[in-house]
Amino acid sequence: MGETRHVPVMVEEVLGFLAPRPGGRYLDLTFGGGGHAREVLAREPRCQVVGVDRDGSTLAAAARELAQFGARLSTVQSRFDQAAVAAAASGLGSFDDAFDGVLADLGLSSLQLDDPERGLSFERDAVLDMRMDRGVGETAAGFLGRVSEQELADLLFRLGDESRARAIARAIVERRRHAPVRRTLELADLVVRATGGRLQGRIHPATRTFQALRMAVNDEIGCLERVLSQAPRWLKAGGALVVIAFHSGEDRVVKRSLRAAADAGVLELVTRKVVEPGAAEVATNPRSRSAKLRAARRVGGEPAARRTGAMTDERDETNG
Repeated sequence: MGETRHVPVMVEEVLGFLAPRPGGRYLDLTFGGGGHAREVLAREPRCQVVGVDRDGSTLAAAARELAQFGARLSTVQSRFDQAAVAAAASGLGSFDDAFDGVLADLGLSSLQLDDPERGLSFERDAVLDMRMDRGVGETAAGFLGRVSEQELADLLFRLGDESRARAIARAIVERRRHAPVRRTLELADLVVRATGGRLQGRIHPATRTFQALRMAVNDEIGCLERVLSQAPRWLKAGGALVVIAFHSGEDRVVKRSLRAAADAGVLELVTRKVVEPGAAEVATNPRSRSAKLRAARRVGGEPAARRTGAMTDERDETNG
């Protein structure tokens, strides 16, 4: 796959909350291009990282890029909500009470988005696949071939915040009566025509449809809910859980799950309000602009590293 191009978001914030320490063990549930794992391993030369990713090709490429860290890095190919079972099966042992920090950086890595064969982007023509693990499950083309108009409209609105969801769903269902939607540019063209070709700010008309379809094909919300119910018990006392979301629906799930665990006395919230990237980072890495970070720690140890300033951002309408 060549050299990785993934630029990890909010690196200093992540390192501040995880606070890598000598002998520490850290779990990167969304290994992707290996950007965050590299920074953790480089920051503390006596710690270890376990990297998990459902995408075998991306995982292998990133592991090669991080080969310099040797046995300090272990990798597991798995959906992150199934990571504990997969790790045990591969001989890594139990995840329970095993980590000083757990990170989940949700969404896509640049490697996946920039690979035209995955069908994740409307910028190039490709088969409409969208699966993170292309060896498992139904493709986006297959999903669009069977989903009802009402279900599709609901999905586009719920996962994509798409205001023209009904018009787009109607156009897709009408089109498939004559021919299936099998390619990325076919879908993008349908969306453009269904929405009158109007840009939503600087956003391409098909952006929200592609996002919602990708999230549905990969059951991203379901996987997130399941992993957040497991992750607290994987932490040692005082260990930090850090989650970065890029979608308002994901962020709501994270906020609700962390608060529920805090109410149950399992976690202590470290970020009372969402943390967002600064203007300088957004300028150099535009893909970071929608990132929202939340962190908590396992009750029973010293507080995780706290950062000031960014922790009191009032722009997040989901705060309360």
